[in-house]
Amino acid sequence: MPAPDEAALDFLLNRRSRPSKTLAAPVPDREQLGPILTAALRSPDHKKLEPWRLIVLERPALRRLAELATERGTALGRTPEEIEKQRAAYATGGLAVAVICAPVDNPAVPEVEQILSAGAVCTALLNAALAAGWGAQWLTGWACHDRVFQQDGLGLAPREFVAGVIHIGTETAAPPDRPRPDPATKIAWIRE
Repeated sequence: MPAPDEAALDFLLNRRSRPSKTLAAPVPDREQLGPILTAALRSPDHKKLEPWRLIVLERPALRRLAELATERGTALGRTPEEIEKQRAAYATGGLAVAVICAPVDNPAVPEVEQILSAGAVCTALLNAALAAGWGAQWLTGWACHDRVFQQDGLGLAPREFVAGVIHIGTETAAPPDRPRPDPATKIAWIRE
């Protein structure tokens, strides 16, 4: 019989993101962020391709991205509400980590597996931040999918894209938990 890690399982059964708009200073410093980033990089990775990288966005970078989101939203014809939502996600943040999917050519590992690995990095980063006692939320939004925003704002190469932006800070409010999936409707058992 395996020896369960009850604390880890309890954490996973009860974990919940904290809305980025409820996160404030202080944010983790480089020393505090180090183990969180290291934990994220321990994600499943077929053939050890490392088809992802992390960009830590500190306050000045987030402000610059807020301005770029406003410019790009206007150029793309986004509604004022859509522009403000994206602008605010960056303008109010104190620290975020962009997880960049950087697919690698390898005939043994389909690109979809590499994309899923980048998603696993997002999940691991989010959970590591929460486990370390910080509030955190995984966001994207239309700006993350805009090629100009990706290139000019984050310096992404042509095949790279944003898998997620994990906002991290001190939780100031805990909204009520949201409804969770009913396992009976999402789990199938196949015996034969």
